[in-house]
Amino acid sequence: MQRPSPRRQLPRDPEPSTPRLVKVAGDILAGRIVLPKFQRDFVWSRQQILNLLDSVAKNYPVGSILLWESDQELASERTVGGLEVDSLPTGRHVSYLLDGQQRLSTICGALYWEPDGDPRSPWNIVYDLGQAAFLHREDMAEPAPEQFPLRFLLDSAEFSVRLERIGDEELKQRARLLHNRFADYQIAVVTLRDMSIEEIGLVFERINTTGTPLSLVEFMRAATWAPDFDLLDSIDAIKDVLHRKNYGNLDPKILLRAIAATAGFGYSRGDVEQLRQLPRPQLKDVIEETEEAAKRAVDFLATEIRTPSSRTLPYETQFAILVSIFTWLKRPTAAQFAAIRRWFWRTTLGGRYQNWNLNQMAADRAAVHDFVSGGSSEIDVPVSMPGPEIWRRNRFSVENAVSKMAALLMAGAVPLDIRTGATLDTGKALSWANDKEWHHFFPKDYLRKHQGTDFSSANVPANIVMLSSATNIFVSNQPPAGYLRDFADEIGEERLLAHLASCLVTKEAYEAATCNDYKEFLRIRSETLHHRALGLAGLAAST
Repeated sequence: MQRPSPRRQLPRDPEPSTPRLVKVAGDILAGRIVLPKFQRDFVWSRQQILNLLDSVAKNYPVGSILLWESDQELASERTVGGLEVDSLPTGRHVSYLLDGQQRLSTICGALYWEPDGDPRSPWNIVYDLGQAAFLHREDMAEPAPEQFPLRFLLDSAEFSVRLERIGDEELKQRARLLHNRFADYQIAVVTLRDMSIEEIGLVFERINTTGTPLSLVEFMRAATWAPDFDLLDSIDAIKDVLHRKNYGNLDPKILLRAIAATAGFGYSRGDVEQLRQLPRPQLKDVIEETEEAAKRAVDFLATEIRTPSSRTLPYETQFAILVSIFTWLKRPTAAQFAAIRRWFWRTTLGGRYQNWNLNQMAADRAAVHDFVSGGSSEIDVPVSMPGPEIWRRNRFSVENAVSKMAALLMAGAVPLDIRTGATLDTGKALSWANDKEWHHFFPKDYLRKHQGTDFSSANVPANIVMLSSATNIFVSNQPPAGYLRDFADEIGEERLLAHLASCLVTKEAYEAATCNDYKEFLRIRSETLHHRALGLAGLAAST
């Protein structure tokens, strides 16, 4: 007879209690309750701080606190409300604060503030006994007796001295009542025990009062932390290296996915979570390997794609995949470089990483493996190609992947100023520091006033070119037929057409523009941009 498999022991039920609020605050400062590193920073406004204090003073409920008691050592904050907290001996049970950080940070900061010379500190708070209201002060001068500094409220000796300075007996009574309210206020505390870090991560996601789920990076930082290892510090070290190459602003989650792929797992959250299985020395080696591959990925993007910064990348996800490719291909052949270029342009044009799902992650992992192992000469991932209308139906914006691709296409064509023929500074344009390098071939103001075209229809990639500032000032809001005729008279139509071709404006598009035919111009320019993109993706002959 087959014996039933043992069942995992269920965790004990959460244990509620109602300790005094000052006892909980004292446990935080003593290090018995700690804030795990995956908690958010203190984000409450000054008014929210005063509202909480007012609720305590009026004995209103302020919600419950959720703790997780464990002997597992996780990364934790060493300050709360600007105050340093004590450290307990290693191995001692501690309670991690899962919910209530903003409230308890407020209580600790307000009641135990130690002035640091900043008069505008959010903890420079007094209780105005006359107004029966909490106020922020913005100076370090001694307040009037009727304004009681909150940091002295629970200091017995200081409280007695300041109480004697108050002349009005009714105000004295208000001060005593305030003291008693804070000293005796009880708060509901729920303590979780016998739960794993995975279960705690799920609990944290569900109860987090900010409404923002625990991020993958925050969860993995807590789950992999050790006294000699902090995952976020390791990711920041990679970002510091990439910052020197203008790629330091990548989302940490992208680098975390790259680390998981380098380890041989993949790109999904489940793959990333497998990093917890690695012994710490092996995880450190994987991170170092990822850093080296990331540098090779940046060099590829800068030289082969001409993307000078991470802001130029159409999709940051592409970086994670490039890192995994260059983990295994340390010295790609010319044919492999060409295949990687085609993959970049094909996935960009097809918008593969606009919504990256689990099936796509698995397909990308398999395609990369086949490519780097020599099983395929291409990084063969399925992509659905759009038509040329994408260049006239998307808004031109730094946040728009189609716009970024259009910008890369135009920069890669080595554009010349259409009037002077001077080579334009594409690096400056691709920095996206401002939009002064990108201009509308059909000026927006002209389209609005004379063709009834709204801004969204005018501000599309197909209507964008690079011009020098001087040429742009000359163009101003003139119709294309006007300024193009002036340029043709000035430098000759043949030279003008050559300059326009470098800006991916064909003779046919020029002819439509000389008739001020915006619709026809957009159609022709869209075809030109699309044909070039297809060529780079290996799907058509490039112009």
